[in-house]
Amino acid sequence: MQTQAAVLNQPNGPFAIETIDVGEPQAGEVRVAIKAVGVCHTDLVIASGALGLQFPAVLGHEGAGIVDAVGPGVTSVKPGDKVLLTFNSCGQCRHCHNDHPAYCDGFFPLNMTATRTDGSTRLHRGEAAVADNFFGQSSFAELAIANERNVLKVDDDADLVALAPLGCGVQTGAGAVIRSLNAKAGETLVVLGGGAVGLSAVLGGKIAGCGTIIVIEPQDTRRKLALELGASHVIDPAAGDAVEAVRAILPAGADMVVDTSGYQPIVESAVNMIGNLGRLGLIGVPGSLDAVLPVPIMQWLTIGGTVRGIVEGDSDPKVFLPELIAHHKAGRLPIEKFSKTYRLADINQAIDDAHHGKCIKAVLTID
Repeated sequence: MQTQAAVLNQPNGPFAIETIDVGEPQAGEVRVAIKAVGVCHTDLVIASGALGLQFPAVLGHEGAGIVDAVGPGVTSVKPGDKVLLTFNSCGQCRHCHNDHPAYCDGFFPLNMTATRTDGSTRLHRGEAAVADNFFGQSSFAELAIANERNVLKVDDDADLVALAPLGCGVQTGAGAVIRSLNAKAGETLVVLGGGAVGLSAVLGGKIAGCGTIIVIEPQDTRRKLALELGASHVIDPAAGDAVEAVRAILPAGADMVVDTSGYQPIVESAVNMIGNLGRLGLIGVPGSLDAVLPVPIMQWLTIGGTVRGIVEGDSDPKVFLPELIAHHKAGRLPIEKFSKTYRLADINQAIDDAHHGKCIKAVLTID
């Protein structure tokens, strides 16, 4: 079959809308007619080629659509089902068996290498292979082939455009607070960065019943939106020392700090924002793969501080995504307030708007 896709032909784009060939789903695979797909910062990191992406390639990993066909052995979905797509996992390693698929031993090859595990691809342009299988889906296309483990059936009346960002960014931000840091009612939270992941962390804090929620964000429009979504305080990092500003609100320090920015100076300052038994969660991708976090050892020994990396909000998608869908339905996860829709053909404009602060979460739509 043929499909239209946003193809990346060189590092850092631009994306070109092209007609390419898509194969039949193999055993355990699901072909999906994509109706919406979120644009995530990880797409743009991978698009640089820094992690070895081969070109041409199709990216996209927050897909939502309708099942078009299934391969042998697939039982959880059937043609006609509405589905959300998320990250892939092997289902066989000890972490998958212990309900931690975000830390699957095969996470990198299954999500980042843009090929099947046997090296083959589902997409071709003439005789040439097109790298795909990004996050087990490559959903910047009208048709994408995913895997049964990273496909979740949703209700027939589900709004796929609204729910598409749940597949990565929203579950990462909300999950960081709810699952990774195990927030308790009344605890205090500082979120570094007011993008889609950071605002999702704010919503996760509200769902968990956090008391004080502080967002540190340089853009005024995002600070205002953070307040609208439930933050109790916002801080402009350009206005002065961010640590002092946090301590003015929380003299004993915060119970939790979640970094979604990857901005090294603010991340380094975060180690001085937490209080006794405080937890620091790292989500944001730093500008350098060699970035390090200096931790004041004696200080952290005496306060019992914890720092940890977070992948996909520690999500078990078959469990957590239905929880997030329920929160959305109940009005507790109003992600539409920071989402903006574009046509797939306008993907380059969507990315440019995101870079220039004109949108927070771009969602590409396909009829």
